[in-house]
Amino acid sequence: MLDSFWIFPALFATGFIAGLIDSISGGGGLLTLPVLLGIGLPPHVALGTNKFQSTFGSFTSTYYYRRHKVVKIREAIKGIIYTAIGTVIGTWSVQQIHPEFLGHLIPWLLLTIAIYTIFSPKLGTADQRAKLTPNVFYFLFGLLFGFYDGFFGPGVGSFWAIAFVLLMGFNLTKATGYTKAMNFTSNIVSAVVFIIGGKVIYAIGLVMAAGQIFGSIVGARLVVKKGAKLIRPVFITIVILTTIKLLYQNYW
Repeated sequence: MLDSFWIFPALFATGFIAGLIDSISGGGGLLTLPVLLGIGLPPHVALGTNKFQSTFGSFTSTYYYRRHKVVKIREAIKGIIYTAIGTVIGTWSVQQIHPEFLGHLIPWLLLTIAIYTIFSPKLGTADQRAKLTPNVFYFLFGLLFGFYDGFFGPGVGSFWAIAFVLLMGFNLTKATGYTKAMNFTSNIVSAVVFIIGGKVIYAIGLVMAAGQIFGSIVGARLVVKKGAKLIRPVFITIVILTTIKLLYQNYW
């Protein structure tokens, strides 16, 4: 299948759609990873190539959100540092411990997030009072979610977004912007580890990365213009789809 000419336009389109989804709510890996496995890549190579190409999308989204003052990198720098540390620890740990326990736990946590969001219609529509200081928040959740993304990964964008809304008092647009900054951090750290391990196919990764860049720009523009009205339904849909995928994967 890799020898087919049409595989590259299909990979570009996959990257575009994933970048669009990722920049709005996260969850683009639901599309890209099955496609990479479907074209015959071994699992570790598929994971490495997926992290490599998704790095371009998360960087593009972060850059766009920063330009439009949704994200202030100086305010997020401690979160970026702690997330990077957590990702390194998580990426190392997954090679020592099988992530089966997390595989069974995470879908139920995601389902809880989806239900809570559905029954809280005003969640993230406006800024609220923060419940934690930035230092405490980034220390705790940077290490925790960075570790989780390096160790297992699915749904990490949803966890970041809901944490920003509930504990830092961000509206959904701002939470999405800061989530992409954290996603880019954990993506690039994981990608570097996979590159060192020789688990990336660059021809495939770069074609998908081009699609990711264009999709991320379109998605980020929509978020800046539409805000919570756009993010909320996409966020709920992606969380539910991620939950279904993980439940099916772990129990059936």
